[in-house]
Amino acid sequence: MEPVQPPGIELHSIDYVPASERHGTVRHLGALWFVSGVNLTGLATGVTTAAAGAGLVWTLVATVCGALFGTFFMAFHSAQGPQLGLPQLVQSRPQFGYLGAAVTVWVFAFVNYVAFNTSDAILSGDALQALAGLAPDIGYFLSASVAAVVALFGYHWIHRINRWLTWPLILVMLGLTAAALLSPSLPASAWTPGPFRPAPFMTVFAIVGGFQLGWAPYVSDYSRYLPADVGVRTTFWWTYLPSAISAIWVFGLGAMLSAAGGDGRTPVEAFRAVGDGLWPGFGTVAVVAQFIALLSVMAINQYGGMMSLISIADSLRPVRPTRTLRAAGILTMFVLVWAIARGVGVERFTAFYGNVLIFIGYLFTPWTAINLVDYFFVRKGLYSIREIFRPDGMYGRWGWRGQSAYALALIAMTPFMVTAPFTGPAARALGGVDATIFVGLVVAGAVYVVVCRDLDLDAERAVVEAEGLIRHR
Repeated sequence: MEPVQPPGIELHSIDYVPASERHGTVRHLGALWFVSGVNLTGLATGVTTAAAGAGLVWTLVATVCGALFGTFFMAFHSAQGPQLGLPQLVQSRPQFGYLGAAVTVWVFAFVNYVAFNTSDAILSGDALQALAGLAPDIGYFLSASVAAVVALFGYHWIHRINRWLTWPLILVMLGLTAAALLSPSLPASAWTPGPFRPAPFMTVFAIVGGFQLGWAPYVSDYSRYLPADVGVRTTFWWTYLPSAISAIWVFGLGAMLSAAGGDGRTPVEAFRAVGDGLWPGFGTVAVVAQFIALLSVMAINQYGGMMSLISIADSLRPVRPTRTLRAAGILTMFVLVWAIARGVGVERFTAFYGNVLIFIGYLFTPWTAINLVDYFFVRKGLYSIREIFRPDGMYGRWGWRGQSAYALALIAMTPFMVTAPFTGPAARALGGVDATIFVGLVVAGAVYVVVCRDLDLDAERAVVEAEGLIRHR
């Protein structure tokens, strides 16, 4: 049985969670990662995939493939949490260096948090305007305030709230699925596959795979309190299956809702209209439930953004991760996201969010390959906790191996990129097919393995064994 946790604010942030404070059950990851996908942003992701023009059937096929592929890597990051007791991004220091990780990885991670939370902010404002007639700015302020309180209380409350939301959201999703399938606005012709077009199919694949990879920089933040004897395989499956199922269901439903009700209305208006088609008032109930779930994922993004800011600050000058510092990080996220959301607005949401999904996928594909290759194949999970927190420790300030692999992967990916402002020559030659995710994973992983051949792993392992915090597995 899980020990009763104190109701107060979480004490830890980027620091190591000692064995004496480890607790919890691995199945709790299932609730967290299922609910994290079931919200207004998840449904809006499905709307974005529908706009790629692959047709509903091929969009659904690409969604399944992209979710299964992207979640595979995300779930292996989750498996690192119980083994190391560290948040995800701090684990990048052995690959990128004490300062290098802050410059290369954490800045991009902070952009990731801000971009996703901006999207959440726009949808939360839209939802409260539709539900209560509030101005979008006021709606976001109220939503972000609730999320900030949850983020401040931290890990334990984030887990607990997601467990409470699981079954109610499953019931709502079943109702929305029935509403979409029975909607008279969804033409029978939508279920005709039509010709297979590689370019829009791969765009959907990249959007969905990129969304799932977008969890990678903070997925082990929510498994790091689990006991160290929780196995890699168990953690992987309790993350992979719920997250993949959630993504397939929610993104697919969003694409169907778009086909049934996407007539120029905002995403929230379209979702409510289709839900009301099942029975009057159900659309409002569904939007309320999805909005509450959105508050939960906003808390996750604020929590992760806060830890990214503290990590960057700690790399420039070591800091003590106090509750006050955590509150300051959350407040910074609050204000920055509010300013960006005001500039974007709900009218430009789909274009903004589509670009977020594409570019986040580009930025984190090389990192995920480097981090996982280092953990599972090079250092095999053996890291010195003390050295990770030493500016001049054995991992160095600038990890040239990780930096080189990352830079070369981005260079290799560029000709294959497909974006609104730029399409690479290789992508044009392939008829607009975006193959960056495959190129980035292979190049980053292969280069990193090659440049790590001269690492003195025996010396590193001796330090790890002397420290006694991480053991051989």
